Amino acid sequence: MHHTRSPAVAGMFYPSDATVLKHDIHNYLNQAIQPKVTPKAIVVPHAGYIYSGPVAASAYSHIIPIKHKIKRVVLLGPSHRVAFRGLAVPESDTFNTPLGDIAIDQTLIQKIVDLPQVITSDQAHQDEHSLEVQLPFLQEILDDFTLIPLVVGDAEREEVAEVINALWGDESTLIVISTDLSHYHDYHEAKQMDRATSDAIENLKPDLIGYEDACGRNGLKGMMTVAQQKHLTAEIIDLRNSGDTAGSKDRVVGYGAYVFH
Repeated sequence: MHHTRSPAVAGMFYPSDATVLKHDIHNYLNQAIQPKVTPKAIVVPHAGYIYSGPVAASAYSHIIPIKHKIKRVVLLGPSHRVAFRGLAVPESDTFNTPLGDIAIDQTLIQKIVDLPQVITSDQAHQDEHSLEVQLPFLQEILDDFTLIPLVVGDAEREEVAEVINALWGDESTLIVISTDLSHYHDYHEAKQMDRATSDAIENLKPDLIGYEDACGRNGLKGMMTVAQQKHLTAEIIDLRNSGDTAGSKDRVVGYGAYVFH
């Protein structure tokens, strides 16, 4: 089954024209800081590119030196439109963006579909921008890869960690966690909240991340749990908000970029 995105939703978050989209992606990557470490997993924001693109690029730049090694991407993002329990995989064999098709790794998905917290739902994926905005970055950086997309609903961090562990693989598998940070506080309050969240991430303390701290907290806390188990280091790459990039400072959304290595 061919899974095609709603252009109305796509247009809200990135340009629908392939040439403009490629230009924007490379512009953000060219401005990003030079990679310092080789990540197994990255955490990136998912707002419209004008707001969060530069922050996302700062994490994505770290996979450029290892792009030839990465053959599959496990992508987790929160559900914004459909309420459900657990984590949702798609029935579809393909995701589509203006840059072309991405093959869904249904073979690897078979490793997790029998877990009680995993459901199959194209509806959960249909209009989910938290995953959608990551796809052009991956398409422009990586050569040939398959995707294991997971929309995270109401799930405990241990349930998310179990799924991530089952898909962990070797250095050819990259884990991408999509989340924004605080939402709609004033600039200074948001900076304080997001700094506290960043400290919790870097110190691998998932229980310190609350409901208002990150919309993708369930996926993020699952990744932090795996990092604890595997003795990974979490490192902040960038921390800004919409008031720093393209928005006003009275009601901002926080964006952070992190790498686990």
